[in-house]
Amino acid sequence: MVSMGTTGVYARAYDALDRAVEVGFAGGRVISVEFPETVPEDAAADHELLDRIGDYLAGSEEPFAEEPIGLTVPTDRREVLEAARQVPYGEEASVSQVTRMAGLDDNDPEDLDLVTAALGANPVPLLIPDHRVQGGPYATPADVRGTFRRVEGLR
Repeated sequence: MVSMGTTGVYARAYDALDRAVEVGFAGGRVISVEFPETVPEDAAADHELLDRIGDYLAGSEEPFAEEPIGLTVPTDRREVLEAARQVPYGEEASVSQVTRMAGLDDNDPEDLDLVTAALGANPVPLLIPDHRVQGGPYATPADVRGTFRRVEGLR
């Protein structure tokens, strides 16, 4: 296994997704999560987070809420993503609810545009569970989103 100061790219294929999950780390913080068709050749496969993702896909309740992430996004988008991260495992929230959770006005079109832009550009889907937000957009691909929702008992 790797240390808390992990830097690099790790990936593993998962049958439940019919694709891989690729996780980028810098200084022990997750900075990217992607879902390529295959495992990149330069990615290592041995990481505890990849084990936990496998457990999650097998039905283990794993909210990933405590996983250290490194967001390099503007502050207003960070607040939206941090609000979306608070939606609990197995529950969902509307875009309007996430907007209010981020301290924004869900009746203000500019605030709603900010929220949808932040969700659509989410650099760490699954760790920031945009699949739990109704009415996206989503950074998580549709087929992966469907699997995550089924795993969590969401329709």
